Amino acid sequence: MTRGRLPSPRPEVSSLPPSDHGAARLAEVRAYGQKAILDFSANVNPFGPSPRVYEALARTPIDRYPDRDTLLLREALAHHHGLTPAHILVGNGVSELILLVALTFIRPKDPCLIVEPTYGEYRRSVLLMGGHVRTWRAQAENRFRVCPQAITSLLQELPYRVVWLCHPNNPTGYPLSLQDLATWADAHPTTLFVVDEAYINFVPHLPSAISLQRPNVLILRSMTKDYALPGLRLGYAVGDPAIIQAMAQAQPPWSVNALAQAAGLAALQDPDHLHTTVRQTLTARDSLVTELRALGWRVLVASTPFFLMHVGHARRFRERLLAEGVLVRDGTSFGLPEYVRISTRRPQENSRLITILRRVYNDDH
Repeated sequence: MTRGRLPSPRPEVSSLPPSDHGAARLAEVRAYGQKAILDFSANVNPFGPSPRVYEALARTPIDRYPDRDTLLLREALAHHHGLTPAHILVGNGVSELILLVALTFIRPKDPCLIVEPTYGEYRRSVLLMGGHVRTWRAQAENRFRVCPQAITSLLQELPYRVVWLCHPNNPTGYPLSLQDLATWADAHPTTLFVVDEAYINFVPHLPSAISLQRPNVLILRSMTKDYALPGLRLGYAVGDPAIIQAMAQAQPPWSVNALAQAAGLAALQDPDHLHTTVRQTLTARDSLVTELRALGWRVLVASTPFFLMHVGHARRFRERLLAEGVLVRDGTSFGLPEYVRISTRRPQENSRLITILRRVYNDDH
């Protein structure tokens, strides 16, 4: 085949920042000569999915197309939240929903505001569509807490198309003030406020932005994290039916496979499993943090099972642990090169992390 000059991608694609996430990548694991990795980098329920999920997967046929409208799952989610199916869009994980927001609402040169440090896919989705990113960044000296007055001032400067918020935030774990969010949404009715609540079920009794019932507030929920379904990819958006319908128009058909739909339905039918495992995870987090601090590490604890730990040189720390078969999240992609993010695992796995740190770092801390 003659190889001539190839078509070039859009400049927005060529200039996208890398897509850095937690979870092990096989090529890297092999490069370190590891066969198994103990993964503290991915924010997933460490106790796994409900047994009902496995039962549902075994009963699900894969020789036919899934319901492209995800109707049964949307009905179950609507009932769960006291809404109608028209308020719900199910997607292939929150990351797909973030991209659908951008495809549906962001035009070239549209200004968009991101409250950082936070999940990198918000920025990537804006840049992919040719939008302009503006940021406000929480600082370590304030324990990475959001300053409502600063956000209010920024919102008055430009007619932002989309504002991206995370509640509770990844990687800092801090929640938003819903009262401030309601004030912002009311004052800027033509701005879409996207609130990523992927981790809210890990924080018992934390109020959801769904309760605000503002037409320009769109909430994104994950079932990957709390229900422990990362291999299936599942999430959903909750919002005004007009917003939901517009995003559905941009969504590829059969985006959510049959196994994911069945798993989501089964997980919703076992709330006790979720509540029990969340309590166990938070208890394990408290013990892990206590042990890390006893070794001299500076841990910033928020409300979530994951937390930031100051290590001085995150990339070097990550590589050193990876050589021991343990993976943590390098904070460099969050703009935090001195921090790693650690997501709590089961007690015996947490003990292994402590043992490795004690051996590898000896009396350095």
